[in-house]
Amino acid sequence: MKLVGMLDSPYVRRVAISLELYGVAFEHQALSVFSTFDEFSRINPVVKAPTLVLDDGTVLMDSGLILEYLEALAPGGDKLMPRQAAALAKDLQVIGLALAACEKTVQIVYEHHLRPAEKLHQPWIDRVTGQLLAAYSLLEALLAERDSEAPLTQASLTAAVAWSFTQLKIADVINADAFPHLQRHAARAEQHPAFSKFPVE
Repeated sequence: MKLVGMLDSPYVRRVAISLELYGVAFEHQALSVFSTFDEFSRINPVVKAPTLVLDDGTVLMDSGLILEYLEALAPGGDKLMPRQAAALAKDLQVIGLALAACEKTVQIVYEHHLRPAEKLHQPWIDRVTGQLLAAYSLLEALLAERDSEAPLTQASLTAAVAWSFTQLKIADVINADAFPHLQRHAARAEQHPAFSKFPVE
């Protein structure tokens, strides 16, 4: 398999780490949707990261859909999602909040780095920032209830990837000291060999 995309994308990184945890051999092709757009488009004309090219040439995109496929491939003992409905709902709650935080972080980054300064719309930035803070506040409360020493799951790794991404890109927007459980959770996850192999860029 071939994973296409840059590790500065939390969506690419969560797939790379998941592939490692699943024990799936793959090649990482670090292409940017910006600087190497044309080369990326020859693999996936939609130019969406992450893109996963399967051994038979099938092209998958969107981290959630890619991970759904990988979860289906994984043997019972290697799965990262619970099978029981109630436990699954709790993990999906965490994943949804983490992905929302990623999305809002990306929107803030794009507003400040891609949109001309004279085009910035502060009410929109304030709204997105409020959504980001809400997502992390809810995540903080949920992580406070979880076993911090439990093995990595899709929920726990996605929460850690999201937090590390936000801290890398917009640390000035989030007061990290207000989220001690998230800080501890991400710090522990980043020490895992799968995280170390695919560091946040």
